Amino acid sequence: MLRGILTVGGWTLISRILGFGRDMLIAAFIGTGPIADAFFVALKLPNLFRRLFGEGAFNAAFIPAFSGLLQSEGSAAAKQFAQEAFAVMAFWLGIMTILGEIFMPGLMVVLAPGFAEDPAKFALAVSLSRITFPYLVLICLAALVSGVLNGLEKFTAASASYVLFNVVSIACMIWMTPYVPTVGHALSWGVTISGVAQLGVLMVAVQRGGMPLRIPRPRMTPQMRLLMRRMAPGLVGAGVTQLNLAVDVIIASLLPAGTVSVLYFADRVQQLPLGVIGTAVGTALLPMLSRQVRAGEASASIGTLNRAIEYGLFLTLPAALALMVCGYPIMLTLFGRGAFDLHSVLLSSQSLAAYALGLPAFVLVKVLAPAFFARGDTSMPVKIGVGSVALNLLLNLAFMLPLAHIGPALATSLAAICNVGGLGFVLIRRGHFAPDHQLLRRCLGMVGASAVMAGVLWGLQIVLFQNPAHGWLRMASLAGLVGAGMIAYAVAASVLGAYDLRDVRRMMSRRRLRAESGSAITPAPTTET
Repeated sequence: MLRGILTVGGWTLISRILGFGRDMLIAAFIGTGPIADAFFVALKLPNLFRRLFGEGAFNAAFIPAFSGLLQSEGSAAAKQFAQEAFAVMAFWLGIMTILGEIFMPGLMVVLAPGFAEDPAKFALAVSLSRITFPYLVLICLAALVSGVLNGLEKFTAASASYVLFNVVSIACMIWMTPYVPTVGHALSWGVTISGVAQLGVLMVAVQRGGMPLRIPRPRMTPQMRLLMRRMAPGLVGAGVTQLNLAVDVIIASLLPAGTVSVLYFADRVQQLPLGVIGTAVGTALLPMLSRQVRAGEASASIGTLNRAIEYGLFLTLPAALALMVCGYPIMLTLFGRGAFDLHSVLLSSQSLAAYALGLPAFVLVKVLAPAFFARGDTSMPVKIGVGSVALNLLLNLAFMLPLAHIGPALATSLAAICNVGGLGFVLIRRGHFAPDHQLLRRCLGMVGASAVMAGVLWGLQIVLFQNPAHGWLRMASLAGLVGAGMIAYAVAASVLGAYDLRDVRRMMSRRRLRAESGSAITPAPTTET
């Protein structure tokens, strides 16, 4: 599992870094103005479906079924199942895309009702959304092919394909802008073109992986009906974080102009640890849990879940505190140039701190939800998820006036914390999860080490950013801040028992032996007695 986490996390990290490069260009070109607001809303609609299908409901329903067929009936049955799913999804998503193009003005009224007060901004948002909406069908089909690769435990191509989104977006922003009305139009075309590139790369990868997909006529077979029934509740259960973010956009559109953009840039920063850690752990965890549950290995599945939580929190807890303490220098260094002025930096850093509060919960949702999906249970997460969405909406309404741009982010974080609490309570009550001694001991060490790191960062940023430099000097100051925080956390974590150097050496030794012998030795999760 750890090897899969590192593979997915590594490629996701590369994608996020390129994403920061893209966002830095967007901030410099259009800042937090009306074009930025319109583009980010246009991106939100297909991106919501991408995250729901690519990281949530589809994988939750598809991978356990695909892995089970692969183990019990062989590759031919699993391949037939994947081809049928591809055909059915292509048919229904194609219809959904056509309807979305026709009724886009109505969708925009729902997603960004505040834009209706500015006809030009509303029209631009509708135009850009019509350009980006085909990305929905492309990326959802790409998610299916990624699910096949993940089920085969081939994580590299599926994870690397997301790099294309940022590469193509940057290329279109730089080279297409002179030929289209606005930078927003160039970015929107980049979104759809990247979907074509991602799906094409994945189709080649799955063919090289030994399972080429041929697309049959769409038919609702019994297996497809079961898949759809399991996906339907999972759209809410696994994607509750994304639904909460959609609620944030709705509320933000009713707030002063630029709020949508402020929240977008803040969310992008907290998405780095969330995507690298949460997505990686959830992607690598689900196939393993599915096999263990199917084989009746209850104690092994509980141990796997403990280690997944441990891996997720080890980097998430310090990341959350670092973002809360150092939000301003981070936003200043990454985006504080061109049209993104110091006022935008201040507002986005405040929203970032509110998002960071819920970062550990965002990650744990991705860790705990697979424990339900591996057992074919998508109903309980959806019940808890509906409650979380309702709570998020209520908190958004309560915070909207007194907290303005901070309100949507804080509401999302509090709702995520409640969501995790509900999922954990049900798993413990059912006997599917019990925190072991190692997890509890190391979590205490992580909390202590994170507090030490936060103190170091707090003092150091006063020195480095009291009179912030510009350009590369500012980048160097942030790099020094990050490096000092990492060293402080690593030392404190070792002293306080957040990790054991012997485990790291043992894992590296096994990897070295595997490399030398060419054998596939899989390191077992370590436990303490």
